[in-house]
This record gives sequence, structure tokens and C-alpha cells, in this order.
Amino acid sequence: MPEIRPDQPQLPTRCEVLIVGAGPAGSACAQVLAQAGVDVVLIDQQPQGRDKICGDGLIPDAHTALARLGLLERVMARAQAVAHVACVGPRGGRIEVPGHLAVLPRRVLDDILCQAAQDAGAKFVAPARFESPLEDAQGRVVGALIKSGDEVQELRADWVILATGAIPRALTAAKLCERHTPSGVALRGYVRAPSMVGRLKAMDVVWSRAVRPGYGWIFPAPDGCFNIGVGVTDSHSAVGGKGSKKELNLRSIFDAFVATYPPAAELMREGELLGELKGAPLRCTLTGARWSRPGLLATGEAAGSTYSFTGEGIGKAMETGMLAADALLAGRRSGLSDAQVRENYERSLTALKPKFDLYERANQVNAHPWLVDLLIWRAQRSPRLLKRMSGVLNETSNPGNLISLKGFSRVFFG
Repeated sequence: MPEIRPDQPQLPTRCEVLIVGAGPAGSACAQVLAQAGVDVVLIDQQPQGRDKICGDGLIPDAHTALARLGLLERVMARAQAVAHVACVGPRGGRIEVPGHLAVLPRRVLDDILCQAAQDAGAKFVAPARFESPLEDAQGRVVGALIKSGDEVQELRADWVILATGAIPRALTAAKLCERHTPSGVALRGYVRAPSMVGRLKAMDVVWSRAVRPGYGWIFPAPDGCFNIGVGVTDSHSAVGGKGSKKELNLRSIFDAFVATYPPAAELMREGELLGELKGAPLRCTLTGARWSRPGLLATGEAAGSTYSFTGEGIGKAMETGMLAADALLAGRRSGLSDAQVRENYERSLTALKPKFDLYERANQVNAHPWLVDLLIWRAQRSPRLLKRMSGVLNETSNPGNLISLKGFSRVFFG
């Protein structure tokens, strides 16, 4: 574990809100709270500017969240702007769906978000690891045991926010975890290929029998680099909360993607792989964990904030982090009880749940990629369908309707 730098804030013994995890959810929550004058401590196991395995795509919901945080221009100044998501079917059909899109490696994005939280007044301490919650005699969470360096110390807080991502360790320690296995898994790498700049301009998402039950992607990133990877969003069978991994090998799926999608083969042939391919779990559909208990809220991917159909999670992580902050601030202003704060927060997540369920329904595309062929074939002939597909990106259209019986009747007769 890296040593704590002398100029880093030391872990205090008391704060109003302790936020565990400095990814998009935790940093967004910390910024909103700190801007309102709340005494916030934000901790992470890794120092600021650490890498995070992700597709790095910023779709419209991420742009909306960044705009609320006042960070959209700052992020876009570093990001690679993209005009389209290209959906590529098993038979090679392609349709480019317009949207407000960008790609920025999480190492850079998370650094911007974490720094903005500090600029707003949050204290950031890393490396520091959440060990377990502190509880009062009634079982309410009143802080946490934190390991910083070789020492474990108590940090008392009015509220604790878990924004710890897809790894279930902290959720389990906090007695919130309902499913220890992930919803899905992904593998990605960075390839530097200046010769491909301008030739791979869209965010390609590729379905084929070779990568079933998942999908592949190539996203153009800044500085002549590309994010290439594969994801499977239904990788585990849920059995009694533990679940079991289905028979799949992400590296084999990645190799099959490269072998069967010519642009991927060209990218890997002409480019330089930077570092290793890295894998990570996903927690989707706002399931797998309780969202709160007295004194504690879970947010971001810890609460399952990733969309199962697309694997996109950055925007919804920030959104749920800000919803947690909003619930705490409303409670602070109005003197609400613990139960009322938790109820307000859970109600805000419940309001999002139908959208997540629709993306889960659309997830059957990954198991039956021939559905993509039908959509592409019709969208190439129907500006109205293309507009609806763009609406899915912009969250103004229902993704489940694209592949429902009613949706298919519209595809062919609408």
C-alpha cells in the first residue's frame, strides 16, 4: 500500500458525512454536500488519479450529471467528443445513432471529479480502507473503522455513504449485501493507434454469435488511443444470494471479437496495447444490495447503478450519488428523522427502477444477437425508428419497447 503523502489531509476522528469511495458516485455526492457547507470526509483505497476498469463512455445522462456539477466543460476539454454510437449486427449491418457522447479514461475523469469535491471543501484521504461500520446501542451506523497505513482508527460520522463499486466486500461488512456475485463482467484494454484516428470515429458496439452472450466495443479515446473490450451482463446465475459463475471465458470472448470484427483486428494489428487487458465485475439494475440501513446509504454501483443492456454506469453513478446528497441535505434543512431521510432516498431510487427494468428487458439482445440485425435492417429504412434509438441514448425512449412484441410490430408495420 502506498505511503500517505505528507501534504495529504490526515484522517480526522469526526465528520458530518463519511463517503467511502471516490469514484463518480462518491465524488459527486461529496461535491454537492461540501458545496452546501457539510463537513465531508471522502476516502478511497487508492490515491487520487488511480485507474478504473471501464468502457469510459460518457452518454447523455453523464453529460447531464456533469452539467449539474458544473464540470461538463472541464471534462469535455479533456475528452474525445463522439457524434454517434454505431450498432453493428451479426451480419455486418451497421446503424449510427446520434447522441451527445464522449470518451474519457476513468483515470482522468475520476481525478477531475475527486478534485472538484476537494475544491468544494471535502477532505480527501487516501489510501484509506473501510473495515466495518461503527454502531450505537440501537444498531444505527455512527461511523466506521478505517484502515489508513498500518493503523485502524475510528471515524465518527452522522452519516456514512458507501460508494464502493461492484466489489461486495464493503457491502458485506456493512450488512447490506444481498448478492455477492456480480451481475456481469467486462474486460478492456487501451490501444494506441494514431493511424486509426479518423477511421474509427463512432463508439462501436458489436453483437455477434462469436461474443454471445455479450457484446464487444471500440471507443475512440483522446491522444490517439482507443478503448477496446467485451462485456457480458448476465454472467452469473443467482442462487440464494451467492450465485454461480456461468461457463464463460472473457479472454476467449475478447479474442473471438478481435478475430471476427475486422476493425478490431486492424486496431490490434496496427496499434500498441498499453499495459494488460483488465477485467472487472458489474452490478446492475439497482439490485443485489439493500439501499440503506439506519445511518448508512449505498449509492453508485454499490447500489447496482449500471444499466444491464449497455453496461453503462458512469452517468447513473453520479446521479445516484447526487440523490444521496439531496436526501441528506433535505433532512438537514427540515430536521427529518433518520427514517425519513432513508425513505426519501429510497423513493428516489425506486423512481429510477422502472427504467433499469426496461434496460434489463432489452438485455435479451445480448443473448439473441439476431434481434440486432432486425433493428438495424429496419432503422436503415425508418428515420422514425432511428430517432427512437437515439431516444434510448438520451433516455427519452423506452429501450424495452424496441424488442417487445409491440415494438417489433412497429418495426415492421409502424
